[in-house]
Amino acid sequence: MEKKTKINAEDNRHDLTITREFDLPVELLFKAYEEPEIVAQWMGTKVIKLESKKYGAWEFETSDPNGNVVFKANGVIHDFVPNERIVRTFEMDNINFAPQLEFLEFEKLTNETSKLTMQIIYKSIEHRTNQLKLPFAQGLNMAHNRLEEIVTKLK
Repeated sequence: MEKKTKINAEDNRHDLTITREFDLPVELLFKAYEEPEIVAQWMGTKVIKLESKKYGAWEFETSDPNGNVVFKANGVIHDFVPNERIVRTFEMDNINFAPQLEFLEFEKLTNETSKLTMQIIYKSIEHRTNQLKLPFAQGLNMAHNRLEEIVTKLK
């Protein structure tokens, strides 16, 4: 299966760029990152907090069937322009990775299609390399596929 979500990670850099085109209007794509109920569905996680505004905070948590927390992440939203841009920090609580800075740009391609471009900046090249050793690309592609499937039903 082709991965529609593309990751560009150039050598010897602290950042990477993720791009994905969606068969969704930009307003619906943005809504998938803005509304807690939709985020919870496509990310498959519990949204503890999602303040979709400048200087808002967010916190997500995923538990296994026994209730043990297996993933917990949080951050602060530094910029929030509806249908255009979200700038936020991302920090995982239960994994020893430094916080990262994420720039999400939402672009209208046509009335029915849009593009998401994410630039993620890591503390070091080593931190980025360690992130890429995880099934990061596969997981992100699967999440974006779910996003498109779930949000398409809102059309």
